[in-house]
Amino acid sequence: MPASKTAAVAKPARGARKEPPVESAAEASELMMGELSELLGYALKRAQLRVFEDFLHCVAPVQLTPAQFSVLLLLDANPGRNQTEIATTLGILRPNFVAMLDALESRGLCVRTRSPSDRRSHILMLTDKGRATLARAKKLVATRHEDRLTELLGRDNRDALLAMLATIAREF
Repeated sequence: MPASKTAAVAKPARGARKEPPVESAAEASELMMGELSELLGYALKRAQLRVFEDFLHCVAPVQLTPAQFSVLLLLDANPGRNQTEIATTLGILRPNFVAMLDALESRGLCVRTRSPSDRRSHILMLTDKGRATLARAKKLVATRHEDRLTELLGRDNRDALLAMLATIAREF
């Protein structure tokens, strides 16, 4: 059988993947946000994600999440309070809070003891290691994280933002 003078086009094997189309420069640019960019809740969430990401990076040497840091701060300021009070103040659901306390306690940062006045309740205390870890974390947060946020926003805008966020948390 004579060979064709035109080159045969090879068909891809069945099930073979097709290469995705190459994106043009316009398609590769950022998506249009539309109404999403005007939604305060969306902007707050995006900002929170960036702030938490930076927080985690800054306190990596002490391996604390923002929630764990908050718990240690409250325990330091309110020794001997029960776990329900701490969880409620921070808005942490009970099952999540118990798991967080388990993690903090396993690291030796806090202890739970039965309340002498209510056997169903546990009081929480920082350990010496917990106070030392908190002191180190506070220094990292102040010098790496909060200073950077203040530099970005400026002192007056930072204070105004804190006041606005407090209003939302308190009254919304």
